[in-house]
Amino acid sequence: MASLLLMTGTGVAATILLVLIVLLMNRRRPKSNVPPGVVVLYQIGRGNFAPSISPFPLKLETFLRMTKIPYMNDHSGKFSSKGKTPWMEYNGKPIADSQFCIEYLKKEKEVDVNTLLNKDEISVAKAFQRLTEENLYWTMCIESFGGDVSAVSSIIPYTGLKLWLTVKFLQRVIKQETWGQGMGRHTPDEVWEIAVHDMTAISNFLGEKKFFMGDEPCEVDCVLFGMLVMIIYNMPGSKHQKFVTEELGNLVSYCERMKNKYWPDWNEKLLHSPTYKDDSDQIYWHKTENSAQS
Repeated sequence: MASLLLMTGTGVAATILLVLIVLLMNRRRPKSNVPPGVVVLYQIGRGNFAPSISPFPLKLETFLRMTKIPYMNDHSGKFSSKGKTPWMEYNGKPIADSQFCIEYLKKEKEVDVNTLLNKDEISVAKAFQRLTEENLYWTMCIESFGGDVSAVSSIIPYTGLKLWLTVKFLQRVIKQETWGQGMGRHTPDEVWEIAVHDMTAISNFLGEKKFFMGDEPCEVDCVLFGMLVMIIYNMPGSKHQKFVTEELGNLVSYCERMKNKYWPDWNEKLLHSPTYKDDSDQIYWHKTENSAQS
């Protein structure tokens, strides 16, 4: 009976935790009417040290800036029907998953940032995208949430109970997801070995090039920029951050080039910055009096 009560109590506590997180994350502020042709990008809000605390919203928003597709942000943290974020609405149509958003916009807007690449180069770029998002990313999750969470707690823009609940929820979800994906079944040393090989491969291929595939940025640069920003800015004191900043300096320089090119307003998007500006519902790249032309 005691064990049953313990199990029931644990289940109830977990359920309450999940409900609280959903309620906290899904609150939305009223939004003005969205002009036709403007993307509404739903994401979890700005960060203290980077415009996002997740690589995937930053990847998608950088793509929107790269292609100059008109967009506006909704920072309410509302999840998609798939229970994922970021996601977008375009002319009332919801699209979930950052890559599906990009693929949809490429067709709908007839944009292609890979025009300078041949078929072999496109294949190489796609392989590095998979290495980054489907392998390296999970090592970063384990590093951030597998033990001491003080560092990751410093980058989540919440305080008090909301911060504690969010971290506990993410710890639980990431433990389950990394186990299912397979990375979580490895020892810490094995996970770190995988991470080192992945980061080194990215650095070696980049070499002295200005952008990942050459002199001009392309789609994979959005992916790599989003992930490397997480390592450099959002994983303070981590093994990943130390390895990149101390051993792979070309990745740091690369991030600076991408930041300067597509995020001249970087400081205005940092919550701790004295120049921070809430850009919720502000339209970028749309020719109206209230739009922001970057």
